[in-house]
Amino acid sequence: MHQIPQIEPWYDRKERQALSEYLKSGGWLTEFEKTKQLEKKIAAFSGSKYCLMTVNGTISLVLALLSLDLKPGDEVLVPNLTMIATPNSAVLLGLKPVLVDIEADTLCLDLKAAEKAVSSKTRGMLYVPFNGRSGRMEEVVDFCRKHRIYLIEDAAQALGSRYQGKHLGTFGAIGSFSFSVPKIITMGQGGCLITDNIRLYRKMKYIKDFGRIKGGIDIHPVLGWNFKFTDLQAVIGLCQMEKLEWRVSRKKEIYDRLRRGLASLPQVLMLSTDLSDTVPWFMDIYVSDPDKLALFLLSKNIATRRIYPAVSSQKIYKEKQGKYPVSEKFAKKGLWLPSSARLSNKEIDYIVKQIRNYYS
Repeated sequence: MHQIPQIEPWYDRKERQALSEYLKSGGWLTEFEKTKQLEKKIAAFSGSKYCLMTVNGTISLVLALLSLDLKPGDEVLVPNLTMIATPNSAVLLGLKPVLVDIEADTLCLDLKAAEKAVSSKTRGMLYVPFNGRSGRMEEVVDFCRKHRIYLIEDAAQALGSRYQGKHLGTFGAIGSFSFSVPKIITMGQGGCLITDNIRLYRKMKYIKDFGRIKGGIDIHPVLGWNFKFTDLQAVIGLCQMEKLEWRVSRKKEIYDRLRRGLASLPQVLMLSTDLSDTVPWFMDIYVSDPDKLALFLLSKNIATRRIYPAVSSQKIYKEKQGKYPVSEKFAKKGLWLPSSARLSNKEIDYIVKQIRNYYS
């Protein structure tokens, strides 16, 4: 069997042709009409009123937090199992990320733990639908309303995922997405923000363009930076959006085929996942010996990746460490299997066969 990558960018002649045509047209490369077209497509797909493209999914979180007028020292609730960009975006602005343990059945932030973590200084929650799973979205919204805090959805892993038919990223004040190479669609890098709030949309738009109300007019009523996108990336993004619905469907098929193939192995846990709403970004399994399994699979030309370490285990967050048994348990056991939408059924069955061989 050839080498099966854990993930890979997927583009073809459509992207190459679109880029060639754009360059021949004399496009200015920077953020302009193609970016606006992409924003409209993402807004329509997610059911949002407004979409704003940004440099990447980390800066999109920073921009979202900037728009909410939080002050240094304000606290933001963050799940202890997430990509490091989630808490780092708060730290960059002088905010205090308060780590919260997760639920074992969804791997999303545990609201019971959040009740213990919330304080008079809490101003927001960065909620992460881990691997596209929504968690208890209605209860999350109610929790944030009860405590009068902002809900920002870090939905970087959740493009295409929904909760009761409503797209993730649309439940809070702002939803944030990423388009880095591992994501279901990619432009190499890039991120975006969605919202239904015209005031927040306008403020974020000003901030990302040096604080200007209109491009090219150097009057700056608010403090801003350059977080702009490029039309060159948007050309790729428009092609990728045309393939999104198919990729959403294929990701679900891959997860289901793996789940059925591994179901009889007591050593392997795949979380119960409602594939009618959830699009697994990566194919995640949880085992007692992920490093040994990863080495074995690599010897069989199957690449894998360990899931994120618990934030509390990172050196830069050690001083914030409390008790996070669930997130630490899953972080130690988690392994991402090959997850490209390009995987063939033959490759999926080969992966299942080798995992079964390992535990036989």
